[in-house]
Amino acid sequence: MYLVTRTTLKALFAAVMLCALPAFAQNGYTNKGITLEGIGKAYMGRDIAAVMGIAGAEWLERGERAKEEGTDKLLPLLGLQPNTVVADVGAGTGYFSFRISPLVPQGRVYAEDIQQEMLDLITARKTKGAGKNIVTVLGGVADPLLPANGVDLILLVDVYHEFSYPREMGQAMVRALKPGGRIALVEYRGEDASVPVKELHKMTEAQAKKEMAALGLQWVSTDSTTLPWQHVMIFAKAK
Repeated sequence: MYLVTRTTLKALFAAVMLCALPAFAQNGYTNKGITLEGIGKAYMGRDIAAVMGIAGAEWLERGERAKEEGTDKLLPLLGLQPNTVVADVGAGTGYFSFRISPLVPQGRVYAEDIQQEMLDLITARKTKGAGKNIVTVLGGVADPLLPANGVDLILLVDVYHEFSYPREMGQAMVRALKPGGRIALVEYRGEDASVPVKELHKMTEAQAKKEMAALGLQWVSTDSTTLPWQHVMIFAKAK
């Protein structure tokens, strides 16, 4: 019997990617050395960070998060209307899904995650009466499995930099957006050394614009001052 560890899986992944290097590189991906925080590949020059697992659920719901990250200041920046259909991609524990839910009473919130354990936490909270318009979605690593042309706004809070397949995920998200739909990309500021987050879990505005432009999205705005640590970058699909 073999014991398959996370390190072993990462090494196997790197070996497979090395064999497929020509096609891999054509899609914007390159192989990198395995690190504690990275998965062993980069996209458009950016090292991809490892996904936060269910063990990080308590950290997502920590009491000081609102003060540290100014989370209550984010929602007014999103231009939500009562009938807005929102997809909280990489929803985790549903921290933002449950805060958005009452702001879109005639709309819907898709709480998407690739970890069923996270979605189970959201479902458990829903059984207590919260978030009646929240629909949980178990997505894949290359497709969030959202309805085509069915979403007004996709919210990505500190999650995009962990996508194993950002190109494919991005293309799938664009398909899910309605014409004129928006992506709100919220990431720790990579340009700011004072932000107390590991480098692989940050993004610069320039890098975000480059990756979103590759998807055919148009940059709308960037707010780098309202939140203490994060950029709020808005990109839109053509109408």
